[in-house]
Amino acid sequence: MMLRNPLSAMNSRQAMAALMVLTTALATTVTPAYAGTSAAPTTTPIKHVVVIFQENVSFDHYFGTYPNAANTAGEPKFVAHPGTPGVNGFSTAVANYNLNLTNPFRLDRSQNYTCDQDHDYMPEQQGYDAGLLDKFVQFLGVGSDGSCNDYGHGPSLVMGYYDGNTVTALWNYAQFFAMSDNSYNTTYGPSTPGALNLVSGNTSPYDPAHTIGDISNDVADTSVIGDPDPYYDDCGSPEQLAVTGTNIGDLLNNKGVTWGWFEGGFKPTTPWNGTNPAVCGATTNNLGGVPQKDYSAHHEPFQYYAQSANPHHLPPTSTSMIGLTDQANHQYDLTDFWNAVYSGNFPAVSFLKAKRSQDGHSGYSSPLDEQIFMVSTINQLQTLPEWSSTLVVISYDDSDGWYDHQMGPIVKQSITSQDALTGPGMCGSINSDGIGGRCGYGPRLPLLVISPYAKKNHVDSTLTDQSSILSFIESNWSTGQIGGASFDALAGPLTNMLDFTTKRTDKLILDPVTGERTK
Repeated sequence: MMLRNPLSAMNSRQAMAALMVLTTALATTVTPAYAGTSAAPTTTPIKHVVVIFQENVSFDHYFGTYPNAANTAGEPKFVAHPGTPGVNGFSTAVANYNLNLTNPFRLDRSQNYTCDQDHDYMPEQQGYDAGLLDKFVQFLGVGSDGSCNDYGHGPSLVMGYYDGNTVTALWNYAQFFAMSDNSYNTTYGPSTPGALNLVSGNTSPYDPAHTIGDISNDVADTSVIGDPDPYYDDCGSPEQLAVTGTNIGDLLNNKGVTWGWFEGGFKPTTPWNGTNPAVCGATTNNLGGVPQKDYSAHHEPFQYYAQSANPHHLPPTSTSMIGLTDQANHQYDLTDFWNAVYSGNFPAVSFLKAKRSQDGHSGYSSPLDEQIFMVSTINQLQTLPEWSSTLVVISYDDSDGWYDHQMGPIVKQSITSQDALTGPGMCGSINSDGIGGRCGYGPRLPLLVISPYAKKNHVDSTLTDQSSILSFIESNWSTGQIGGASFDALAGPLTNMLDFTTKRTDKLILDPVTGERTK
């Protein structure tokens, strides 16, 4: 059955009602009671980092024509402010004389639900084809099998992109705050490597002693390249593995800094009873009216590590313990974030993961679904007293295979049977650090910063990757680096998108439905 499109399946009044239900479900009704807590010392004015980690978008898929939108009738309008900088997007040559089987083409707002593209480790390298970037359709494009929408494009759908009439909120955030046009997946591959790189800059080594099922397609050498679920998670699938080594949670714990990973659907529908595992069975309809399971285990990186996992999805012992170490072990449901914030217990470092229906992943979510989550979250954060010292980072776990015309530098090479960038079995000519399966940097991804300290209407071209977020946290709280060949040692800075000499007092409140500015 084809996924229904919310714009054609509902009239405007029904659509607004559905959006209000979703927005209300996200927002808390708790009355703020700011008790105040002592903050760990920082090297910048930033006391709270909130990372909104979304799913499966290449830079060109959302920003290839920024800041110029088609402004088709009936869609939210975007008109850039005078002096808005351009980005490394679609030039005339890229747009009209592309080396792929088809040129990039615009998807309109009614085409917000699409088929999920191939974004595995080897096919992504094959699509990039030694820097020619000419085989996206052959290796990454996925047409409809009847369960998803390709709008008649077949595998060429992979060349589709949106503009500011669909991803309107993101374009407004870029214009009002700061964005990068030169930030990359740390390595090639799907969600799990991206999530692991966010919190450790490492996808190696996995732990062969703690695996379940057939993981042969999920690893190369000692590195994780696929999407197995975490070994330390009751709600995982039959294919699971663990990884070893240090993550940012370990470093923050060592410094006494409060932190947490907050994910939609983490709270079990059937709690662990000491014998039977917890069950994470909650579902939410996306805007197309299709129910989607809320929780995705392989989107939760800390569950891969024995020292930071909460295998049975136990709740915090109290709201005051959120961010500290108790039975929840810093792994929480998304609702726990707002419970903590509105009780005066805003963690210093918070990773927010939307429930699946709102994470933007093609195949079950959409740009309009994720817009509701992001806008509602950022609108709320701007109302808090702590906003004056908060940095929000919007980042993505992988590209989904969507076309992007800019290949990043290869800073770590890899020679394994799963590599294919520069030839069969090859991403370069050596295994950097003696570790295979970490070919990177991978595809270019969106990266935005939203803060009173963000430069306004700024496009930064500093070379960064997912581990640059990790590196900022390490630097801001003086935790030291991960070590063990982590990409954090190479990470470019986020600080070129920030200005710590001037604190802004202006705010940007958007409509979660349209993404347009309300005040």
